[in-house]
Amino acid sequence: MTAPKLMYSEDQAAAHDRVAEILSGAGIDLANGRLGPPKSKGSGVVAVIGKAGSGKTLLLAELYRELEQAGVEIVSGDYESRRRKEKRTLAILAPTNKAASVLRLRGVPATTIHRILYTPVYDPEYERIAEWLANNGERPEIEALSDQALDRAAAFYANNKSIPGALAAAGLRGSDFITGWKRREDPLDIGFIDEASMLDDRQFEDLKDIFSTLIMFGDPAQLAPVNQSGSMVFDALPDARKLELQRVHRQDADNPILDLAHALADPELQFQDFERMIEDTARRDDRVVWGQRVEVDLMARSPVLVWRNATRIRLINAFRAVHDAPADALLAGEPLICDGSELPLKYRKKRLDLEARGLIKGAQVVYLGPGKRSGMSRLHVLGAEDPQVSAASIVKIEMPDEEEPFIPYAARMGATFLHGAAVTIHKAQGSQWDTVQVFAPDLFVAARMGRVEAGQPLWKRLAYVAITRAQQRLIWVVRNRLSKPSHALRVDDLRGLPAAPLSLEVEEQ
Repeated sequence: MTAPKLMYSEDQAAAHDRVAEILSGAGIDLANGRLGPPKSKGSGVVAVIGKAGSGKTLLLAELYRELEQAGVEIVSGDYESRRRKEKRTLAILAPTNKAASVLRLRGVPATTIHRILYTPVYDPEYERIAEWLANNGERPEIEALSDQALDRAAAFYANNKSIPGALAAAGLRGSDFITGWKRREDPLDIGFIDEASMLDDRQFEDLKDIFSTLIMFGDPAQLAPVNQSGSMVFDALPDARKLELQRVHRQDADNPILDLAHALADPELQFQDFERMIEDTARRDDRVVWGQRVEVDLMARSPVLVWRNATRIRLINAFRAVHDAPADALLAGEPLICDGSELPLKYRKKRLDLEARGLIKGAQVVYLGPGKRSGMSRLHVLGAEDPQVSAASIVKIEMPDEEEPFIPYAARMGATFLHGAAVTIHKAQGSQWDTVQVFAPDLFVAARMGRVEAGQPLWKRLAYVAITRAQQRLIWVVRNRLSKPSHALRVDDLRGLPAAPLSLEVEEQ
């Protein structure tokens, strides 16, 4: 076998070597750091699958570093040089901003699938700066920018491989240098897809059209996408194309949250037994909490995870009530979940603008306040590289026992949002938070119903996904109660983050 730098477990080492073999067939020799020319057929599709803690992300990160050291160029989706055609390239993608941000925190330059499907069009004047930063051109002279501004851009790009971030450091706004977005036409080389269990069939087909070599990393124990009949896109791959990681990596071996998640694989385990296991763990480890109520202070940044929509709606309205939120408006700091966009076909470019800036279905957003015009909202997209946006918004707040939602803000068309203080476990896939609250009474109902999905009791799949969203602490909430807030909703913690917003306003016609 080859000798990767990290001390892999046996199954990680085997998966690493198999991926290296596949890349070698595509003309990339990782062992010797040699690159051949791109091959149009590539090596097809392979999946690295394993449960939480088995080392999928660690393996992805190390493979990325080896490819970069070998000279493979990283495609981020924020800018692509026109001189790239003969280079070997890698794009690292995730289905949501939050999932991509988890990788970026590990030093992996991930972006969303949408940012690869739709590429930016740069103003030619400022494209010269992008080419220089990417080592494809001489240092430009730009009348509107001083030498100090260009130095700031270069310093930023040296530490953060983001062209828009570098241009923002030079004092430019997105609307200065990005003139629009277009659907990708040119194919790409190698793609790494994290959280591949979230992919639906249409996304999978799009990705296969774009990448000649596609390596997916996914968890087969998670919930399949809605309308996928309980299956995931990698289920249909032949066994030789599925590399399974089974051993929990040594770095995660003492994690009580992962211990609980893996205990769900026991076919004899009943719901009541599992709750006793959680209660026992909570007595000896403060990373697991047996919660008597929902902690309302956490809901503004980390939603309560539930199974049923009715529970979600009740918790959202309780959250707004304890914060004395007015019935006809949002408070700054209220969390939202993007539910897509409502735009006619003639506004296709505006839809691309919204999606490319992170306002895709499932994106987590914090409301910052009203925009300058009626129907506009100032928003912070959690996990996005350039998070501050102003967008035409349609905000829907569902009410208990009411068929139609209450709509405090409504442009004639634009991005649509639901409240985000509580979300279903399905929508939480791909996201992680330091602390996660799981509403156990909902899972008890699922257990009593006896529903089965992909051969496993549904409550176990729900519990597994919910538990593995927690990075540091799990709160298993056992009673239908809500605490009082200890402070008002806030947005000051978001102000220090990069904010060079591209205004995504839909013009009225």
